[in-house]
Amino acid sequence: MRISNTVKHIIIINIVFWVGTLSIGQFGDVFDNLFAMHFPMNDGFKPWQIITHMFMHASYVNMGNGPSIFFLHILFNMLGIWMFGSPLENIWGRNKFILFYISCGLGAMLLPLVIDYIKFYSLITPLVEKGLDLETLTSAMNMNRYNPEWVEIIGEVDWENIKNIFRTKSLGASGCLMGLLVAFGMMFPNSELMLLFLPIPIKAKYFIPLLLGYEIISGVAGGSSMFGFNVGHFAHVGGALTGFLIMWYWKKTQFNKNRWDL
Repeated sequence: MRISNTVKHIIIINIVFWVGTLSIGQFGDVFDNLFAMHFPMNDGFKPWQIITHMFMHASYVNMGNGPSIFFLHILFNMLGIWMFGSPLENIWGRNKFILFYISCGLGAMLLPLVIDYIKFYSLITPLVEKGLDLETLTSAMNMNRYNPEWVEIIGEVDWENIKNIFRTKSLGASGCLMGLLVAFGMMFPNSELMLLFLPIPIKAKYFIPLLLGYEIISGVAGGSSMFGFNVGHFAHVGGALTGFLIMWYWKKTQFNKNRWDL
């Protein structure tokens, strides 16, 4: 399949970010701190991360003997964007494709962010009820320390979980890819797809609901992927759900793609 122009540019941008992550700083810390999506209460959060996180990918993984260069994350995402994005761009045109792609990336960011906020506030409720104000708490977490006088209060809450949420960094184009996959399945429901580790062809109209069900169950149950690295399952669900809603709206309103062609 010939790669479409916008898909080609998206892949190039992702590769540039990935090479920059490998080349600058130690184990990707500079690019991760600048461009990965941080929890908004964290001092590391910057407004541009809302967009840049979807062009970032994991560059290192700890294999037991120290960090090693990790290419599977970007490899699988770029292959998927090429395979499913190119036919969609050829049908939709550049501007409609860009709108869809970015929207799915934003949806992939928003759903886990809402879930993290709900978890965060539920966990800090005992602290707030004891009189510890939110500004003091977030300031202490940004400085990675807390007042010894809080020991009795902290003992009543899951402090480690609070810190993990506060320090969360999300990155990757997987949410965008999930949206593209849903759109492809809705436009070509009888196309046969298969997983690399399960080489059995399955029609898209069955494959995508199964994949989405797996992501939801995995997101609730937690755990890493089969390759041993952490996966944002709810980010995948958010991207897929956004893609579905956009496709449903376009189909309902008989969207005219020509209005996006310049």
